[in-house]
Order: sequence, then structure tokens, then C-alpha cells
Amino acid sequence: MHKFSRFAEFYPYYLAEHQHPVCRALHYTGSMLVIAVLLYAVLSQYWQLLWLLPVIGYGFAWLGHFLFEHNKPATFKYPFYSLAADWVMLKDFLTGQLKGKLPAN
Repeated sequence: MHKFSRFAEFYPYYLAEHQHPVCRALHYTGSMLVIAVLLYAVLSQYWQLLWLLPVIGYGFAWLGHFLFEHNKPATFKYPFYSLAADWVMLKDFLTGQLKGKLPAN
């Protein structure tokens, strides 16, 4: 198993594990729903919703891996880098920077 010493080394690997567009779309959906539920929980002070955050975030992402990408989520081997990469990938997608970073098929 490769050990990544820096996030900058890990992120290209992470993107290579997320080449299927539906897998990435499911990641984006889960991340955006996490933000929405978090905001709602904070604004409404309905704290019981917070337990849903990992279910929503990981649920959508893992469906993408198991049903479309056919690989194991990077979070199983690299939980902290993977969590950070989810948010960086969403930011790159929303700002139009992702296309230049995706590996060629």
C-alpha cells in the first residue's frame, strides 16, 4: 500500500479513483446535502439531524463507488485525506477547475 506524505500527492490518486461522472455526481450530491442538513440543523437547533451527516455524505459516495466506479472508496485506506479530497473535488467542480485535473481515460 502506498503511503502518501502530502495531500498534494494524494489528490491525483483520489481523482483517478473517481473517473466515472456518475460517481463524482453522487459525491457532489452527498456533499451538498451534508451542507444543507448541517445549515438546517444549526439554524433550527434541531441537533438530532447531525447523526445523518456521515450517512448522507458517505452513503452517496459509496453508492457511486460500488455501483459505478467498481472500486473501494479511498476513505477505507486514507480517511482524512479522502474527506479533505471530497471537499476539494467539489470546490474544483464548482469553480470549473476539475476538468484540467482529471486523468485522461
